[in-house]
Amino acid sequence: MASEAEAALIEAGFNVAAVVASAEDAIAAASKQRPDLAIVDIRLAGKRDGIDAAIELFKDYGVPCIFATAHSDAHARSRAEPAQPLGWLQKPYSMPSLVRLVRDVLEL
Repeated sequence: MASEAEAALIEAGFNVAAVVASAEDAIAAASKQRPDLAIVDIRLAGKRDGIDAAIELFKDYGVPCIFATAHSDAHARSRAEPAQPLGWLQKPYSMPSLVRLVRDVLEL
């Protein structure tokens, strides 16, 4: 799904800084590239999950996020509050809905 999302965002005119599989890789990429937004799945490779990554991205680099995940239950949303997510997309989501949400949050 990440490659589909990347292609849809590029086609819509967005620059995609990186597509990564782990929290550590996301943080490393953000520290170098300083993106305007991170699209984060809660399930990631490695020991840390997407919520951990999103919180660190927001607190350390000021990078807000959208969660695009199958895991949006009350517990996950509560854990994610410190990241101040700009939106949630429930999997399975369509590429047009992803592009629309990214446009909406970046136009704020």
